[in-house]
Amino acid sequence: MKFTLILFFGFLSKALFSQEILEFEAPVAEISIQNLDLVSLDTRDQIFASNNSGDIYLFDQKGKQLNLFSPARQGRLHQLEASWTVNIFSFSADLQEYRILDRFLNPIAENSFLLNEITLPKASTLGNNNIIWVWDESDLSLKSLDYLRNLVLQSQPLNLILDSENLQVTEIREFKNRLFMNVPESGIFIFDNQGNFLKKINLQIDQRMCFYKESLFWVEGKNLKMYSLATQAVFDFGALPSKDIQYLVIGQEIIAFVEKDVIKVFPLPEGLKQLK
Repeated sequence: MKFTLILFFGFLSKALFSQEILEFEAPVAEISIQNLDLVSLDTRDQIFASNNSGDIYLFDQKGKQLNLFSPARQGRLHQLEASWTVNIFSFSADLQEYRILDRFLNPIAENSFLLNEITLPKASTLGNNNIIWVWDESDLSLKSLDYLRNLVLQSQPLNLILDSENLQVTEIREFKNRLFMNVPESGIFIFDNQGNFLKKINLQIDQRMCFYKESLFWVEGKNLKMYSLATQAVFDFGALPSKDIQYLVIGQEIIAFVEKDVIKVFPLPEGLKQLK
């Protein structure tokens, strides 16, 4: 039994080591957008991107533009999510409003948070069961909103629960029935799907969160880093194909790197596909 365990862990460490250096093929697309801001991929690897005015572009994975949505009220988006099966979610802290669109960028629902007992929304994300999560900085609370009924379902004050003096939240995201809250100067806080605090990850990541399978990815210097949500281990996958990458998004068969006013799209490396 001991010999079997040694072989198993030896094989595991060898497999992990072999994944540390990724090989990237030639890019399949380079998309230029003036004042590029947020980028998200849907489940079919279509690319959604916003600029600083809140316009949302839709491209296929080869970089061909398919559609454009330009809102009547212009304002920078602070969240753009296309990873849900049906809907596209956008949120603007400047305008204090959210919008849900279909896959063709037709608006389905849009509203101001100020109508729903939410005073200063600084971060927001779409959740399951017609829920929108909101970080309300006015009372340092995490709130859930039923957007179909325009009703706040619950409000969770977090300053005492998290025991943190600095709650400068930059992003919240729901991933596999857990809510992730990024506070770059403190770490990443994880909640269950009812808003109950679970634990804190001691990672200071001042960029968009990127989830793939059971892991969190980010850019550190010129390298791609990964945190396993299952084992809490951190891995370094080596140098990225460009030195000016700000953040990344990972889809089903592609990986997109966001630079200043440019999205570079590559086939997903085999080393990432093999992750469990």
